[in-house]
Amino acid sequence: MNKTVKIAIALIICLMVGYSASVVTRPSVETWYPTIVKPSFNPPNWIFMPVWTILYIFMAVAAGLVWDKIKEQNEEVKKALGFFLIQLTLNAIWSYIFFGLKNPMLAVVEITLLWLMIYETYFKFNKINKIAGYLLIPYMAWVAFAGILNASIWWLNR
Repeated sequence: MNKTVKIAIALIICLMVGYSASVVTRPSVETWYPTIVKPSFNPPNWIFMPVWTILYIFMAVAAGLVWDKIKEQNEEVKKALGFFLIQLTLNAIWSYIFFGLKNPMLAVVEITLLWLMIYETYFKFNKINKIAGYLLIPYMAWVAFAGILNASIWWLNR
């Protein structure tokens, strides 16, 4: 399999995770989410879809670049991709906890774990392919912001 195919497969997986999160998110964005108190720095709803789409594309390219090094660095790549899959799973679970269960407090705990897994994935990706590591930086930054936003929403609605 060449690099382009690996990136394409990673893209399909990442976009499927994004889509599954949106299925859980969409009903709450129309019903529950408008009724809760949000901080002044809460972005408009329309910004989330394009930002997440770009981030999923960056994640997929990063994963594909790392996966492409599997022959040269088999164990390191397997470990890095394992962390990638863990963080991707946590990414999907956050939407279920926050929007599905409508539980901002538990979502704060989960998004903290998510950020730590993203950081570990970044660290492992960066050792294998610098560009792959760099592609995760906007994701780490956005999830850090989302964590602050999540914690603020919990605090304002406790």
